[in-house]
Amino acid sequence: MSINKILVVDDSTVDRMNIKNIIQDAGYEVVDASSGQDAIEKSSSEKPDLIFMDVVMQQMDGYQACREITHNEATKDIPIVFVTSKGQKADRMWAEMQGGKALVQKPYTPDQIIEQINHFK
Repeated sequence: MSINKILVVDDSTVDRMNIKNIIQDAGYEVVDASSGQDAIEKSSSEKPDLIFMDVVMQQMDGYQACREITHNEATKDIPIVFVTSKGQKADRMWAEMQGGKALVQKPYTPDQIIEQINHFK
């Protein structure tokens, strides 16, 4: 799989911009979303190759957005990596059960973000 365009989803502007900068500095195109609903819409319209998704967001959390994206025929094959402060074994298992392919725990390093991109190449 070729990774060119990545969707970054986080309701925190600071966190969203931080991941966005890491990914852009690595040479990838970045699209961002500030909510779960926005992520669902942009995953359909932008067709990203990979999604980094926060879990705790207002209105719709990342798990719910992930379920919607992975149950949509047009977007079901886009891998979703959760980026969250929740890093217990149960959190990782729940993320996987919701359709997530990986989980990066906050605080993360730029290397951890790039490692995930490389994993899905």
